[in-house]
Amino acid sequence: MSAVIDNFLKYVRLDTQSEDGSASTPSTAKQFSLAKLLVEQLEEMGAEEITLDKEHCYVYASIPSSEGLESAPVLGFIAHMDTSPAVTGAEVMPRIVEAYDGGDIVLNGNKNVVMRVKDFPELSYYVGKSLIVTDGTTLLGADDKAGIAEIMAMAQYLLTHPQITHGKLRIGFTPDEEVGAGADYFDVDLFGADYAYTVDGGRLGELEYENFNAAGAKVTAHGRSVHPGDAKNKMINALLILQEFQAMLPVFQNPMYTEKYEGFYHLDSLMGNVEEAASEYIIRDHDKERFEQKKEIFLRIGSFLDEKYGEGTVVIDLKDSYYNMKEIIENNIHLIDNAKAAMEEIDVEPIVIPIRGGTDGARLSFMGLPCPNLCTGGHNFHGKYEYICVESMEKIVELLVRISEKYGAAQKNY
Repeated sequence: MSAVIDNFLKYVRLDTQSEDGSASTPSTAKQFSLAKLLVEQLEEMGAEEITLDKEHCYVYASIPSSEGLESAPVLGFIAHMDTSPAVTGAEVMPRIVEAYDGGDIVLNGNKNVVMRVKDFPELSYYVGKSLIVTDGTTLLGADDKAGIAEIMAMAQYLLTHPQITHGKLRIGFTPDEEVGAGADYFDVDLFGADYAYTVDGGRLGELEYENFNAAGAKVTAHGRSVHPGDAKNKMINALLILQEFQAMLPVFQNPMYTEKYEGFYHLDSLMGNVEEAASEYIIRDHDKERFEQKKEIFLRIGSFLDEKYGEGTVVIDLKDSYYNMKEIIENNIHLIDNAKAAMEEIDVEPIVIPIRGGTDGARLSFMGLPCPNLCTGGHNFHGKYEYICVESMEKIVELLVRISEKYGAAQKNY
């Protein structure tokens, strides 16, 4: 078994789920289990400048430059250690489907969990290849333990093959990316890279440097509870006010109707009763002007309902989360050009697409570290149908090595 797959299978068995709403960083202490393992492995392979942030659970390390390449740009590779809270990450039981035959894959016969080709037609890309799947009861954790395994395999390969020349490389592993806090305590100065890539994407070949502008919003409705038998002209139902709020949003600006560069409003949760109810939304758009318009529409609806039902009835807490890194990366387009060239040199077709989400790299780009996103080889993240291709992971290790060589050859900052 290759080093990248061996490590990946170890990593996914560690439960590192982050937790929404936690006031601490990391949001869950169990993320330290992977952080400590990575530190041990980095020490064993001979990496340098290894640092574990014992308070916030960040791991940093260096691969020293080849002799004579000390003046080359310092390049970073970053991945996150947590997995999504959407589906349990406890007791993950990965299985390798050798030489996939193109049919439906039974993940769990006892529970009748089947990954069907009609539901996931991209499975056809992988006929004859090996796939790592779940047992149908948990997520797999390829998002982003695949990225970690690929970066670690790259580091080990370079340290054991000194004939491969490269500049100084920095490695960073973050907590809490899945709950939007991965960059909160990332020490850009300590990291010390000129440029970086997150390794946190999907299908082999994907290369991303555009992401959503993002905001989160909580809408709280204050009602008046009165016995239903005596409610006429007295009751104000907070739940119905929130339904009215949702009905006033543009119907087709909804995730289920959008793709590519189309933005949306997404109702993520709804809870409460007649007296008080709250809904939580995420607001997304690639275009900054449309993003601002979406927020303005959202606030105007809230103001209208507040005026309709009385001052203080509807309260909106709206907060920006991250912005489209395109404006940063366009000024550092060599990151995309070099990644595309490296892919082509190893017979991988570049697939440049916008991210319909965000990564640590989006925030890091605005913190002074230009940081587009590379593929991991995985599919169906955040669910029990998650899977990843073995051959894709091995190819991505080769890609990271090739990109490292390119920046070593640059001998200067761009």
